[in-house]
Amino acid sequence: MPVERATRRAWLIWSTAVAIYFVSIFHRTSLGVAGLQAGERFGVGAAGLGTFTVLQVGVYAAMQIPTGLLVDRFGPRRVLTVAALLLGLGQSLFAVASSYPLGLAARAVLGVGDALTWVSVLRLVAAHFPARRYAVVVSLSGVLGAAGNLAATVPLTLMLDNVGWTATFLTAGLVTAAYSARAVTNLRDVPEGHPAPAPEPIYPREVVARVRSSWRTPGTRLGFWVHFSTNVVPSTLGLLWGFPYLVQAQGLSQEAAGGVLSLLVVGGLVGSPLVGGFTARRPELRMFVATGFLSLTGAAWTLMVLWPGQLPVPVLGAMFVLLSMGGPVSAIGFALARDYNPFRRVGTATGVVNVGGFVATTVAALSVGVLLDLAAPLGPAGAFRVALLAVAAVLVVGTWRTAVWWRRARAVVFAAEARGEEVPVRLRPYRWDVLPSPRPALAAA
Repeated sequence: MPVERATRRAWLIWSTAVAIYFVSIFHRTSLGVAGLQAGERFGVGAAGLGTFTVLQVGVYAAMQIPTGLLVDRFGPRRVLTVAALLLGLGQSLFAVASSYPLGLAARAVLGVGDALTWVSVLRLVAAHFPARRYAVVVSLSGVLGAAGNLAATVPLTLMLDNVGWTATFLTAGLVTAAYSARAVTNLRDVPEGHPAPAPEPIYPREVVARVRSSWRTPGTRLGFWVHFSTNVVPSTLGLLWGFPYLVQAQGLSQEAAGGVLSLLVVGGLVGSPLVGGFTARRPELRMFVATGFLSLTGAAWTLMVLWPGQLPVPVLGAMFVLLSMGGPVSAIGFALARDYNPFRRVGTATGVVNVGGFVATTVAALSVGVLLDLAAPLGPAGAFRVALLAVAAVLVVGTWRTAVWWRRARAVVFAAEARGEEVPVRLRPYRWDVLPSPRPALAAA
C-alpha cells in the first residue's frame, strides 16, 4: 500500500495502538519481579514458576501465525480491541487466583491477548507510514512498548510491597480492559481515502497455502531466525529468570536487582531509535548489525557462566545494557518480512517471524527452570551456572541457522537482480556469496 507521507491522523492511530502494546508488555513481564511472590502464593518451586512463563510464551508463540491470519482477515482495529479485553481479563483473573491451576489459566488468557498486539501494530505501521520510515517507526514502537517493561520493574515492585498482590494486578487488569473502548473509536485499518484490502476467507487450504508461501520466502525464514536468536536472551531474563538470578545467584537486594533488571529496558529505550534509524538509512548493513550483536551476546553469556564467584555490579550492569540491544536488533526480522512479502501477506509473514523469538524463549525458560531444580544441590550460584547453559545452547542453534539463511537469502536477491527484477535492497557481493552465472553487475552499497 503506497503511502507517501505520514499524517497527523496516522500518528494518532499509531499512538493508540502502541498504548495497547505498552500494557501488553507490562502484563507479559510483570511476573519478572513478582516471581518470588508467585512462588509463595501458589506454593511452587523453580520448575513451577518456569511453567507460568512457558505457558504464557508458548501460547503467544502458537498464536502468532493465527494472529497474522486474523489481522489479514479482520483488520488490526478489531484484533487490537479484542487484545485489550483479553489482557484485562487475564490480569484480573491472575489478581484473584489463589490456586496454581487458576493462575496458569489466567496466564494463558493473558498470553492470547498479548499475542494479538505486536503483529497488529506492525500491520498498522505498514499501512499508515511510507516504506522508508517503517524501520524507524517500528523501532519507536518497540521503545514505547519497552516502557511497559520498565513499569514492570521498580514501580511494580513498590506497588506490590505497598498495596499487595490483588490490588496491584486487579487495577492493572481493569484499566486495560476499559482502554478497549478507545481502540474501537480511534483505530483505522487503512489511511483515509485508501480502499481496505478485500478480506479473504480463512479456509484451511488457503491458510496452509498462505503460511507455506510466507515460510518459503527466504527473507521470512531469515527474519524468523534473526528474531529467534536475538530475542532469546533479553526475553528469558526479563520475563522470569533475570530477577531470581540477580537475587539468588548474585546476592543483590530486591531493589538493586530491580534496578539492574531495568537496564534491559533503559538500554532498549536508547538503542531502539539508534538501531532503527541506522538500519533504515543503511538496510544493506542490517544483517551485519544482527550478527555482530550475536557475537557479543555469546561472549557476554560465556562470561556469566564461567566467572568465578559473583560478578561485580558494574560488570553486571554493562552486560545487561549490552543484552538489552536484543529487542531493538530483533526488529530487523520484521523489516525483512515486510520487504520480501506482498502487502496482503505482511500480517502472516510478520506472525511467522514473531514465532521465532518466543519459541526460543519458551524452550530456554522451561529448560532453565528444570535445570535449576536438578542442580539445586550445587547452591544458587552453581545451579544458575548450569541452568544458563540451556540459554547458551538455544543461542548457538539460532546463530547457526541465521548464518545459513542469511547466505541463502542473499543468493536469492542476487539471482533476482540478474533476471532484471527490482529488489527491496541492493546488496554488495562478497567472496562468500553464492552468485548467479554470469555474474550480474551490482551497485556497490
